Amino acid sequence: MKQDNELSAQLRHVAREGGTEAAFTGKYHDTHEQGMFKCAICGAELFSSDAKFDSGTGWPSFTEPTNLEHVVLKEDVSHGMTRTEVTCKNCGAHLGHVFDDGPADKGGKRYCINSVCLDLEKK
Repeated sequence: MKQDNELSAQLRHVAREGGTEAAFTGKYHDTHEQGMFKCAICGAELFSSDAKFDSGTGWPSFTEPTNLEHVVLKEDVSHGMTRTEVTCKNCGAHLGHVFDDGPADKGGKRYCINSVCLDLEKK
């Protein structure tokens, strides 16, 4: 697990301060490589490339986590709106948010995750 003093300024801002990277700027928003997306801080397995889809939002989007036991979902009422925050259960990193506008045939969820919080372990 990376210590906070080892994190880049952007990763620290997003994962520890609840920030968001700018849309269409993250390294994984448009990737189609196969593998497992892991937490960039602790390495926990979070999302499979099989669950990734192009939402057109500018952030990597997934229909579901690899294992719901690896994430925590909690209410976020910041910025004048109510959303559901997604954090890493192992290290507490803020990953992004989950919305109810994903593909209906895949459960209807869109896990909108910041690329900076992910590392892709390619197959």
